[in-house]
Amino acid sequence: MKLKQLEGLLGDLQQFSNPKVELEQYPTGPHIASRMLFTAENSYGDITDKVVADFGCGCGTLSAAASLLDASCVIGFDIDPQSLETATLNAEELEVEIDFVQCDVTKLELKGQVVDTVVMNPPFGTRKKGADMEFLSAAMKVASQAVYSLHKTSTREHIKRAALRDFNAKSAEVICELRYDLPKLYKFHKRKEVDIAVDLWRFEPRQN
Repeated sequence: MKLKQLEGLLGDLQQFSNPKVELEQYPTGPHIASRMLFTAENSYGDITDKVVADFGCGCGTLSAAASLLDASCVIGFDIDPQSLETATLNAEELEVEIDFVQCDVTKLELKGQVVDTVVMNPPFGTRKKGADMEFLSAAMKVASQAVYSLHKTSTREHIKRAALRDFNAKSAEVICELRYDLPKLYKFHKRKEVDIAVDLWRFEPRQN
């Protein structure tokens, strides 16, 4: 599937109807989602025929992208039941098969289920300090092959240091820098839209 085709399909998905600020729910736009998953597959072979988990899947955009790129199995995890309802509708609309599980990914214990690749757009940690690192720590325990994650560019050194020192990463690499268009979703947002620089990371876990 070509990148433009993937972006076009993701652009039709429903997003949060009533986003929850405490969960830092922001939609992962089709531009970023398509490039994230397309790069994971075309540069590293981490999606097609792999078991892919989407942590904090929200409305299922990254899950859908993985499925459209022929992952063998896709599992979306989120703590919010309303988001998972929307994600299920999106999967039905695209006619793709995705398993959605309601749970707190930071407390996730997977037994017997081998996950190759974790993809995620975690909370940036602006409402709950350290939320981004909790997600990264959990993902590194689950993925056997790679973790793809978006983090604010301003946290780059901190992310790299923590991944290599604390989260058992063999490598931590910024694949590209992207612009995240943050729409005005909450009352405390002063501007109509904010443009945030984010890094797309690829982390490779050490084989135990």
